[in-house]
Amino acid sequence: MKLILFDCDGTIVDSQHAIVAAMEAAFRLHGLPAPSRAGVVSVVGLSLGEAVGRLLPAHDTASVHGVAESYKAAFAELRAQPQHEEPLFWGAREAIERLAARPGVVLGVATGKSRRGVDVLLEREGLGPYFATIQTADDHPSKPHPSMIERAMSEAGARRASTVMIGDTVYDVEMARLADVGALGVTWGYHPPDELVRAGAHELVGAYSDLEGAVDRILASREIAS
Repeated sequence: MKLILFDCDGTIVDSQHAIVAAMEAAFRLHGLPAPSRAGVVSVVGLSLGEAVGRLLPAHDTASVHGVAESYKAAFAELRAQPQHEEPLFWGAREAIERLAARPGVVLGVATGKSRRGVDVLLEREGLGPYFATIQTADDHPSKPHPSMIERAMSEAGARRASTVMIGDTVYDVEMARLADVGALGVTWGYHPPDELVRAGAHELVGAYSDLEGAVDRILASREIAS
């Protein structure tokens, strides 16, 4: 059994604008200066509490929790607006459909989003049936802890050598390396390619049209080495 895991934000869906806007609103609500766009993007991929904590390193736990809760409310409000956009990256749907149709392949999600956020996304895009295992920040330590990948492998019955994690941040790559699975970095997301390389990505791709070939190469090389 081959297990292919996807991150969400920055990998499947472009939610950068909504994430930044919601974080700015949450900080303003608490009378705090809004973080820079670069600062917010740098923590995308972490669980919400960990992300806010990095943006508020000198504040107490209660403040971090308060901002995190305000972020959730702000994001939900943005999502409910008619003009809200959270588009799939070009080619994502087609690549997911092709991979899911392969015999002996299981697809999964490993993301810092909440389960509610993932469910909303997958239902809206009609992608839910393609993913057999979904791991979120609700039930695991923040990336790069390998817990999400390890649970997904257990649920899918997949070996480490037969598992690949696909993501756009160093946290995805580091999580994959800590779990001793394949790490495929995508360059259309939120962290620069050179950072993904330094984090230990086995390969990088710049378009979904190149994804399947890279997955096959990583799995083949790891199967040989195992």
